[in-house]
Amino acid sequence: MSDTESFAINRAWWDGVVETHVHSSLYLTQAFREGGDTLHPIESEEIGDVSGRNLVHLQCHFGLDTLSLARRGARVTGLDFSANAVKAARELAAEAKIDARFVESNVYDAVEALGKVGGGAGTYDIAYVTWGAIVWLPDLHRWARIVAQLLKPGGFLYLLEGHPTALLLDQKKAEDPLTPGWPYFQHTEPYLIDEPGTYANKAATLAHTSTHEWAHPFQQIFGALLEAGLQIEMFHEHERLAWQLWPCLEYDGARMYRLPKDRMRVPLSFSLKARKPAV
Repeated sequence: MSDTESFAINRAWWDGVVETHVHSSLYLTQAFREGGDTLHPIESEEIGDVSGRNLVHLQCHFGLDTLSLARRGARVTGLDFSANAVKAARELAAEAKIDARFVESNVYDAVEALGKVGGGAGTYDIAYVTWGAIVWLPDLHRWARIVAQLLKPGGFLYLLEGHPTALLLDQKKAEDPLTPGWPYFQHTEPYLIDEPGTYANKAATLAHTSTHEWAHPFQQIFGALLEAGLQIEMFHEHERLAWQLWPCLEYDGARMYRLPKDRMRVPLSFSLKARKPAV
């Protein structure tokens, strides 16, 4: 199956979940409308001062984090391939009276698409990519080259994702052991997933339930960034995750999930900063 076909399948799924996600408690849309900041604790602590910085949020969904970063003073542009998500993001920005641009585009076409709105190559101080973004990408090396193109010399990528080790494990019931159930190493053909609902609402009724996803081990993640000429300056592993990956994970009261105390500790997420060398 071609990447074009996979993207069409995934776009249909993402177009179909926007309304559910906008109204889901997971996303805190109402809290944002009341002036809140929707960043989770990890990225909130690690991103640093964004005031006055040009920031592009790749695969931004319906823009809550993008707009929260704007409230922190960044000049923001969000990019997503879902027309419904971009429409919802623009509506939220207008409602909140926040100056933000949202562009509809596949991330692989980001340089050209952003160039049409005054962005593009060498424009951004920060590229922001978080929580379940890279699993939708078949070619991480191509993605890393695009990120490097978008950044100004001295600019950096902030990446926060589910840990590759955690993502290979599966569990049906909370009392079950965690066992390998998903690919870990890089694979060419997408992994087909067909499940009802979404991670934000398992009971949601969707017109499209299939998605195509790709696993990315650390070898590929770091290799892609280094090959693109970016320099890794921070790498952290975390025992928290922004969604309930397994039934046994417990809510920690701060919008994150952790393993119960009687379970062996494993990393659930990771974050890194990768900087484009200054000229």
